[in-house]
Amino acid sequence: MISVPTARALRTSGVTWDPASGDRFVIADRDMDDEVFVLSELVVEAHEHSTGRFLGFNGTTEWALDSVDVEQAVWLPREGQLRELLGAAFVALEQRADQLVVRTRDAEGEHASAADDAEEAYALAVLGARARTARAG
Repeated sequence: MISVPTARALRTSGVTWDPASGDRFVIADRDMDDEVFVLSELVVEAHEHSTGRFLGFNGTTEWALDSVDVEQAVWLPREGQLRELLGAAFVALEQRADQLVVRTRDAEGEHASAADDAEEAYALAVLGARARTARAG
C-alpha cells in the first residue's frame, strides 16, 4: 500500500479521485492517518460466538463519524489504479535486489521508480511522469 505522504503528493500533483467501491483512504488531519478505510456499499463484519464464527451484514455502522467531506479523505490507490494512471507510459514492473522497480517511457526516454512496495513504486512513477509533464508544459 502506498504511504500517506505519497498519496498526499499524488493529490497535490493533480491526481483526482472519483470514489468507488473498494477504494482505500485515510481521513486527513484528524489523527487518523494510520486508520485505513475501504469504501464499501455494504458493511460486513466477522463475529465470534460460542456457536461459531459468522459474517454479519449491516446497512449502517454504529460509529461517531457519520460522514466526512471527500476533500478530507486521502485516496490510497491500488496497484491497478496506479498502472491505469500511467497509461501507455508503463513498460514493466521488475524485482531488483530487495526493491520493486516500475519502468516507464515517455518523450524524454526511459525512467525507473523503485520502492519496497509495488504500489509505492507505481505511485512514485506517476509522480515522476506528472512532474515531467508539468516541466514540459
